[in-house]
Amino acid sequence: MTSQGRIGVLGMGTHLPPTVRTNAEVARGAGVTAEWISERTGVLKRHVAGPDEAASDLAAPAVRAAAAAAGVDVADIGLLVCGTSTPDELGPSTACRIQTMVGATHAVALDVSAACSGWLFAAKVAHDWLRGTDEIRYAAVVGVEAYSKFLDAADRGTAVLFADGAAAAILGPVPDSQGFTHFSLGSDGTLADRVLIPAGGSRRPASAATLTDSGHRIHMDGRTIGRFITDVFPRLITDALDRGGLGLQDIDCVVVHQPNPVLLRRVGADLGIPADRLVVVGDEVGNIGAASAPYALASAAGHRLRPGDRVLLAVFGAGMTWGSALLTWSGAPALASTPTSARPESEGVLR
Repeated sequence: MTSQGRIGVLGMGTHLPPTVRTNAEVARGAGVTAEWISERTGVLKRHVAGPDEAASDLAAPAVRAAAAAAGVDVADIGLLVCGTSTPDELGPSTACRIQTMVGATHAVALDVSAACSGWLFAAKVAHDWLRGTDEIRYAAVVGVEAYSKFLDAADRGTAVLFADGAAAAILGPVPDSQGFTHFSLGSDGTLADRVLIPAGGSRRPASAATLTDSGHRIHMDGRTIGRFITDVFPRLITDALDRGGLGLQDIDCVVVHQPNPVLLRRVGADLGIPADRLVVVGDEVGNIGAASAPYALASAAGHRLRPGDRVLLAVFGAGMTWGSALLTWSGAPALASTPTSARPESEGVLR
């Protein structure tokens, strides 16, 4: 067995469910106004899965689109890693569901649970796996969330932000001048209870009590999370630049998790990141968790990235978790499987 050289992105794919939930619709349930939402978060709309759609139903089209963009037959995918905190069920892995749906019959399939940091954690797993063997040439790495299934319509701290969607990348061999370098991941479990879905696992199995006390909904301490982001975001940028021996002027594109567009733009400006180099997509899709960073990367691939551009990736999420990496762009294309005609939700309350 011999190892491969540099590993990078060969193609990207995205998928958003067609139903759109506007600020006006969310505002009615949350007891605020549409203007309140846009001014404080920057989110203008979000996509929501249908009643019968699960995370795998969103992820599979994104993986297919990524494979098509990369020119890779799904049967040649040897590894499929899914980052999600809203799996189809507690077991089996959502990756196994996706594997069957896309026909990646030869792929090893597994989930990575690192909340909104999940895609980059999964990319690190796939990167190192591919580097360590020549038996697998291509890996699919997908981030997906179906957050709308776990929202309390009356909770303005979560209902206005979280949404559904998926984004995937095909990873594989690239020239030595391209690909991923300088991964750095971290966690701090002392803050694990600051944002979570408290019930449904082995600590608090589903019961009449957990249903009554909204234990199956997302609970978030917004103030603590805001402080965490304003602390970790600058640190990730600085540390990634230091590890790569680079300055901010050497970075062509900064791709980060998308928790709140207003907050991202403010912290980015404080760091001196030019507005045209910071990718912000949360205004159009909300916070789609593990799919946020790859969705932003796919957006950049479709509009601004050129071969050889340096990308700085930074993510952070529940756990708490965080990570960064440098990526020299390969020129990989991105395809969206999103339906061309989005439809508004007929009711103004969350399901």
